[in-house]
Formats: sequence, structure tokens, C-alpha cells
Amino acid sequence: MKKLSKGAYGGVAGKDYVPYVEEKPKKAGSTIILILGILLAALFAASTAYSGMKAGLTVAAGIPGAIIGSGLVAVLVKPRTILGKNLLQLMSSGGESVASGMIFVLPAVVLVGGKINFIQGVGLGVGAVLLGVGVFSLVQEYMLVEEHGKLVYPEAMAISETLVASDTGGDSLKYMGIGFGIGGVITALTGSVFGIMNNVIGYTNEQFYKWNFQMEVNPLLAGIGFIVGMDVSLLMFAGSILANFAIAPLLGYFMGMAGPGAFTWDNASQLLSAADFSVISGSYVRYIGAGMMISGGLIGAIKLIPTIVTSISATLKGRKSEGAEANEGGGGILPLLIGAVVAIVMGFVITGSISMALIGGILSIILSLLFVIVAGRLTGTIGTSNLPVSGMTIASMVILTLVFVVMGWTSAENTQQLLLFGTFIVLAISVGGGYSQSQKVTFVMGGNLNEGRRYFMIAGIVGVVIVTGMMVILTPQLAITGANPPFGLPQANLMATLTSGIISGSLPWHMVIAGIAMGIVLTLMKVPVMTFAIGFYLPISTTSIILVGALIRVLIERLNKKEAVEVGEERITLGVSLSSGLIAGGSIIGLIGIILQVTGIVTPGTPTGFLGGNGAGVLILIVLVIAIIVPLLSVKKVKSND
Repeated sequence: MKKLSKGAYGGVAGKDYVPYVEEKPKKAGSTIILILGILLAALFAASTAYSGMKAGLTVAAGIPGAIIGSGLVAVLVKPRTILGKNLLQLMSSGGESVASGMIFVLPAVVLVGGKINFIQGVGLGVGAVLLGVGVFSLVQEYMLVEEHGKLVYPEAMAISETLVASDTGGDSLKYMGIGFGIGGVITALTGSVFGIMNNVIGYTNEQFYKWNFQMEVNPLLAGIGFIVGMDVSLLMFAGSILANFAIAPLLGYFMGMAGPGAFTWDNASQLLSAADFSVISGSYVRYIGAGMMISGGLIGAIKLIPTIVTSISATLKGRKSEGAEANEGGGGILPLLIGAVVAIVMGFVITGSISMALIGGILSIILSLLFVIVAGRLTGTIGTSNLPVSGMTIASMVILTLVFVVMGWTSAENTQQLLLFGTFIVLAISVGGGYSQSQKVTFVMGGNLNEGRRYFMIAGIVGVVIVTGMMVILTPQLAITGANPPFGLPQANLMATLTSGIISGSLPWHMVIAGIAMGIVLTLMKVPVMTFAIGFYLPISTTSIILVGALIRVLIERLNKKEAVEVGEERITLGVSLSSGLIAGGSIIGLIGIILQVTGIVTPGTPTGFLGGNGAGVLILIVLVIAIIVPLLSVKKVKSND
């Protein structure tokens, strides 16, 4: 059975590496591959945007895209080439990369009181995709070929191994389908679609010690927990515990001592002494969390300075190898130029001001150029799942905001325009990381980098249209705030808080500064601040079910000790596939449900009695846990490939 060579992981010069497919074809794509890729790009864009806005976490689409793509190629495509499968995983990653970037900043436009304009969102998004792809294309030969083995691209190698394994068949697609079914059915039964059963387990105390515990039994969140594992899930849950059982009760205790003339900072009719948990959380605790994220992001950006210097220096020194295919990277010039022009033109369309368009557009282009190269290099070290997009975005937003303040652009409308420029930057960064990882797979497998570029750009544009349209449709839900909003939007809330706070100064800065101080302390303790802060910011209903998913993985790992090593590894691999299905099923069916509700086609019911209480939530939780565990424990042996 053919496997990836040791040279795929390094040990040989990139120009001497013999790829998995030695005879490089002129192209691996076809009309059916393109159509399937567009569908996968739309699927992963919608799924990632929905789950990311809800939980603040996204899951890289390369491996699930490779699994689904392999299944589709086996059924629908002839000839069934592994390079065709690679194009499908690449387009899946293109849609996911766009969604992972856009959810950071674009929803913040709604949070500061504006509306998302579909044409403006699509225009900016397309420009950012082209710029991100174009910038990395100019340096891809250096980073992917000349730095082969030095930049290991760990997730790209995992995707490559998945593609190779697809040649032998396997149960990954089957388990992904099981997960999709579980996630889809449970989501349809709850308030996301038909509202037949309550899926929230909740306990709140509004007396002397004000606290709140909830768990939203959501399959997509459980799937995220299984994939990210115990370390991340437990750290997020620890943030929620601190917020809900320490900070909020403490604030509530002192607020109870306030006199009759003391009101909350953001509502002149809300007495401090009468503030319930939702008011304490929404008006005060969330700003501590925002401060923690700001400090974590800025500290992360400062730590990136050596990497930035190294990346730019190494890239400038990098030269094309003799005999290399010059046209593989040169095709990035046109997308880069078009993306830059689009940034300036859309800047004028958005602002109506030549000076703002030029200054905002040029600054956005420069910051994008800088951070796309950094993102490509960091992806080669740690993969896209761990890419510090937040740090680079916060640093960019601080620079942009300060420029706007200096120029006197400080109106509410200017804040919305600022956030649109920020959307361009973060999207270019996210696309740069995703594109570099996908193209490394193309290089390792022996595909055509020019073809990969074209397919990725198409997928990115599809993703922009899908995600922007989603946000336009979901605007009423995105604007809902409180103790348990439909969408947590931690990153977008942070961007809204950061920009509007710097511009207007009308924030509870004592809370934000307290959060910044806590973030610094956590950094000194070597605690991953952003992960902890996201848990602090998100509703505990979200982080608790994510922890359940991680606990299920721990249980499976414990039970695996009684089995052969190969069986244990297979169970975890299939568990990740099943979890990817949970995320896809929960997010896609949930999105369809919200669209049906918004359009009035479906009116969710209001469950009463047992179906409307905590008992129903506990029942769904038990069913979900069993539905995940039983299929995985049924894996008793690994099929031989001999």
C-alpha cells in the first residue's frame, strides 16, 4: 500500500521532493469537481460561521473536507484521483477560512447599532480573499518549497495522511453521517427549529448570593468539545466558573448596598440595588472578559514581533530555486492588485470620502500584507487551528482606531466604517493562513499550485457570499444580548467594545481595566489568556456542554486502555469524524431552522410540562451522550490493509 514518503516531512530539499503523485497532471479538476467543491465551500462556510458565532471556536475543515470529498469522488467522479479529492478539501478549507475570519469583526457592525449591507460585505470580502491569496502566492514557493521540512505545516500533513488513507476506504464518512443525523435530529426537536422540547438545563439564584448555571444541550457544541479536547474545554469552563460563581456574585453583593440614587452605567432606569444576574453579567462581567481578551490579544501581538521580523526578513531573502516552476507563484500578482484596488474602491463606497477611503484602504492593505505573510509562516509551525488571529486582529484594530481618532472620524457611523475596514484585514489574515495550509497539501500530494489557487479563490468568494448573506438574515438574532443570547459572538463583541470604547470613551473602563489586569496576571502564570477569557465571556450554558464533549473523549480514551492500541486510535479518529458530523448537522439544521422562523414558515412551539422543564434537557443530554459513546465502543478491531 503506497504511503507518504519520509521526504514529505523533510530531510530532502523541496525541489528534490518526490510527491505522492509523481506524474503531475496538467489539471485534476473538472466541472463536477468544481460543482462539488462549491457545495462543500458553502457547507463549511455556513457551518463554521454558525458554530463560530455561537461558541467562539471554529474547527478546521481540511480533514472533514478530505473525508467528505473522498466519499463524493468515490461515488460521483471519474476518474477517481486523489488530486481531485485534494481539490475538494482545498475548497472546503476555503469556505471555512472565510467564515473563521468574517465572524471576528463583521457582526460587530450590528453590535454598535448598524446594519450589514450585503453588497458592501461581499465587495470587501472578495477583495480580502484576492489580496490574501495573492500575497501568499508571491511567497509560496519560498515557504512551501524552499522551506520544506523547516516549516512542517503539521495540519497540512494530517490532511495529506487523511487523503492517502482515503485510498484504502474506511468508516470515517459513515461516522460523520451518524454524527450529522444525531446533531440534526436533536437540533430540529429544540427551539432552533420546531421547539418541541426544551434543551436548556438551568438553575439561577437571585437572592443574597447571585449565581447562574445553565447547560444548553447542543450537539454541535458537544462535538466541538470532543475535537478540541480536555485542556481547552476545561480552561474555557474555568473562565465561566470564575465569572458566574465569583465575579458576578461579588459584584451583586456590593451592588445590593447601593443607595436609591445609584443606577447602572448603561441604563438610567435600572437601580444597582435591584440588578439581577442578567444585568450584572451583561453590563459589568462581560466588560471584564473583554478587558481580558484585549490584554491577551495585545500581549500575543507583542510576542509576534520577533516572528514578524523573522518572517519578513526570511521572505525578502528567499529566492526562487533554479528550475522551479516560476508560474506557480507569479499568478498571485493579479489577485493581489485586484484585491488592493477593491479595498480602495469599496472604502469609497462605504465612506463616501476620498480621504477616508485612501487612508483606511491603504492602511488596511499594508496591515494585511504584513500579517498574511506572518500567518503563512505561523501556519507552517502550528497550523491554522492555533493561528493567533485574535492577536493580529486586535493589533490592527487598535492601529486603525487610533488613526480614525487622530483624523477626527469619531461618529457612530465612522465606527461602523472602521469595523468594515477591520473585516477586510482579519479576512485577509484568515484566508492567508488557510490558503498556505491547503497549498502545502497540494505540494505534498503533487497537485498543480496554479489550479489550487484558482479553486481556493472560487471557494473563498462562495464563502463570502454565504457568510455575508447569513449575517444579513440573522441580524435580529445577532443583536439580542443578555445572559443567554442566541449567539455569544465573543470576538465580535470584543471588537465592538474595543473600537467604540476608544472612539467614544463611554465604557465602564474600571471593568475593562480590571479585566486587562487579570489578563496580565494570567499571562504571568502562563495560562492561555484568550481561551480562558472566551470562557469568561461566553454564557456558561455554552462552555458546560463543550466540557461534556471533552469528558466523553476522556471516557473513550480510558476505555481504550482495555483494547489494542490500534483500536483505541481508530475510536478517537472516528470520534473526531462523528463530532465533525455533530457540528455540521447541528449548525446546518440550526441555520435552516432560524431562516424558516425568520421568514415565518415555521413558528417554534413553547414546550410545557415535562417537555418544557429541566427534565427534558437532562433526557436529551443522556440521549446525546449515549448516541456518541455507543457507536464508538462498537469499534472492536481495525480492518487489515493487507
